[in-house]
Amino acid sequence: MPKTLLITGAGRGIGAACALLAAEQGYQVCVNYRADEHAAAQVVDRIQQRGGSAFALQADIADEAQVERLFHQLDDRAGPLHGLVNNAGILSQQMRVEQMSAARIQQILSTNITGSLLCAREAVRRMSTRNGGSGGAIVNVSSRAAVLGSPNEYVDYAASKAALDAITIGLSKEVAQEGIRVNGVRPGLIHTEMHASGGEPGRVTRLQGGVPMGRGGQPEEVAQAVLWLLSDAASYSTGTFIDVSGGR
Repeated sequence: MPKTLLITGAGRGIGAACALLAAEQGYQVCVNYRADEHAAAQVVDRIQQRGGSAFALQADIADEAQVERLFHQLDDRAGPLHGLVNNAGILSQQMRVEQMSAARIQQILSTNITGSLLCAREAVRRMSTRNGGSGGAIVNVSSRAAVLGSPNEYVDYAASKAALDAITIGLSKEVAQEGIRVNGVRPGLIHTEMHASGGEPGRVTRLQGGVPMGRGGQPEEVAQAVLWLLSDAASYSTGTFIDVSGGR
């Protein structure tokens, strides 16, 4: 029976690339999405057309009740959980901190921090040997913004990803002897639709001159790092990070 992997926010971008690669590597993939059912269905269709196993489940991870429902549905649909990719994340219009409202900040933090913690909580409840599970792996998709701060654009987003890095380190130590590894991937400037959410679809092209490798990255390049950290090849890696950022 294939291992079951839940990927949040897997209808597009890095999440979709992770889903496709995971299916190629033999995982049964749960494609979580918040609102775009069509995009999630397309990812599932692509996986099934290639002979893989996948299904989509809706949930807004910022909502605790929806997260609990998501995991209960996953239990019923797929059996034991083997891995979680905390990929779902949001950002808002580019602006300076002095322009940000409390509502905007709260929305960012609710998804990027609270949502990731809730999903990790549910995954640990199922995978930890302390709770009768057989172990597993969690990969948190952070961002180089966590280190660089994203001034004049997304300081709130950067702060949320720095918090996710702290979660990665703390949780990895908490469950290290319970069969669960927890690691992070920090993408840099990656060609995804997410930049349009900030009001600048061409942001990667504008900034790629400052990348030592001279280009933006592709979602598939991030997915390779995520899937390695999920794999047995990374069996002695926990609480660590892979930067996929072209040297930036």
